[in-house]
Amino acid sequence: MAEIEIREIAAGSDPREFIDASHAVFEGDPNFIAPLEMFDIKPRLDPKKNPFFKRGEAVYFVARRGGKLVGRVSASIDREHNRVWNEKNGFYGFFDTVDDDAVGAALLERAAAWLKAKGMTRMSGPYGLYANEEIGTLVEGFDSPPVLMMAHSRPWQGRVTEAWGLTKEKDLFAWRYEVSEFPKRVEKAWADMKALPELKLRSVNTSKMHDELKIIMDIYNDAWEGKWGFVPALPDEIEKTAEDLKLIIDPDLAFIAEIDGKPMGMCILLPNMNECIRDIRGKEFPFGIAKALWRLKVAGPKSSRLMLLGIRKELRGVRKYMPLSAAMYVEVAKRGSAKGYTWGELSWTREDDSPINSGIAAMGAKIYKRYRVYTKDL
Repeated sequence: MAEIEIREIAAGSDPREFIDASHAVFEGDPNFIAPLEMFDIKPRLDPKKNPFFKRGEAVYFVARRGGKLVGRVSASIDREHNRVWNEKNGFYGFFDTVDDDAVGAALLERAAAWLKAKGMTRMSGPYGLYANEEIGTLVEGFDSPPVLMMAHSRPWQGRVTEAWGLTKEKDLFAWRYEVSEFPKRVEKAWADMKALPELKLRSVNTSKMHDELKIIMDIYNDAWEGKWGFVPALPDEIEKTAEDLKLIIDPDLAFIAEIDGKPMGMCILLPNMNECIRDIRGKEFPFGIAKALWRLKVAGPKSSRLMLLGIRKELRGVRKYMPLSAAMYVEVAKRGSAKGYTWGELSWTREDDSPINSGIAAMGAKIYKRYRVYTKDL
């Protein structure tokens, strides 16, 4: 059998080969959805366009055997993550290979060697480039495509990962909720919250998207502080996210919970853009982007992703507002149903976050995908 050849691609160089490697690995997989190249994947890999590179660094590797692309992986360091958690942890990401443990080992060895040379003592992932991108290797739920900003893997990817010596750090759940009636007690909680005179669930103002996103991320940073994997979003990332969201966000499906005029909670449900680009294969031109926008803005997707729902820490334990999270969940589901959505994904939650998982299950959602994050000391 031909030798495995690994090539390093510097961040900022032409990523064509790195992108093509994913098409080679997922060839024949009906549930693979290629990200849009010019609007998504190329800018994310480019230090001039992705604000991640102001807080971190990355390199990319591709594997060939007999001249054919057979896999890829990235290695990255997020200095902000290491500052917050007082670690020397490096990430691997974009880990996609053919069904061959040797290919996976060759790629992971190169990623680990690069991280170790940079002073990292542990490697974990997969994490896109960092924790604010796609996380985890899919280990359950291969029978359906991923939703917006969620990962997809071949069924053998977990085995290939573990064969090299990476071990499970944590599993993450993706929940599927079909539009249906809520339990009576949940409906009552929603009605009781809506009746409070001081509470307002106001839609996001897309004409002031940058200001709105600062409010949303302030709540996010407060609500998620100290939780596994959390690193605050920095100003440049917020600006970039605001620009990206303006293209797809539906203000009817994103709102801020205000109490006496103060933003205290938020809920962000995004149309599932993956449903609109499934057959485009990442090619925006000449007709791909027009087709995707028509499906998004005119035909309308039938699925969505509940990406963020949270309240400030100061409300936790305040009896009067304990039903607020459930009320926001019901509110966004009702808004989505009125716009023709038939199901939504809630993602992701940690396997060990019992209160959150129990609450979601009580709403009628079911776990339909499981993602695994791995780790290894270097």
